[in-house]
Amino acid sequence: MKADQAWLLFALGSAFFAGLTAILGKVGVSGVNSNLATLIRTVVILGFAGVLVAVRREWGGIGAVDGQSWTFLVLSGLATGASWLCYYRALQLAPASRVAPIDKLSVVVAIVFGLLVLKEPLSLKLLLGGGLIVAGTVVIATI
Repeated sequence: MKADQAWLLFALGSAFFAGLTAILGKVGVSGVNSNLATLIRTVVILGFAGVLVAVRREWGGIGAVDGQSWTFLVLSGLATGASWLCYYRALQLAPASRVAPIDKLSVVVAIVFGLLVLKEPLSLKLLLGGGLIVAGTVVIATI
């Protein structure tokens, strides 16, 4: 795989681990308060990321992070936290096979914000793909 295509490997890894997250989370959240479950998950992620940064000796870059990056990373973290709180509560209330596809509507939300906020180009492929995600989610959620 060429270096400029490495993103695809990481994106596929992300999809795999996100799918695994739904199943592991569904089992883990049974009998546990969903907010507490989210806290436990967050602590594990924090530790994992901290070990990764330490092993790769990447702590030095923290001083170079500018104010705008800090602001948007903090806002992203708050959005992630809100997403996880909602996600774990949904997993307590419904099957993972229904919750996970609805959660993936985040792809469509990201497309819309990419178009509106980041001024990313609109294409037929993007519209068709986003539409299929919505259609698939509707089928799974309502049948």
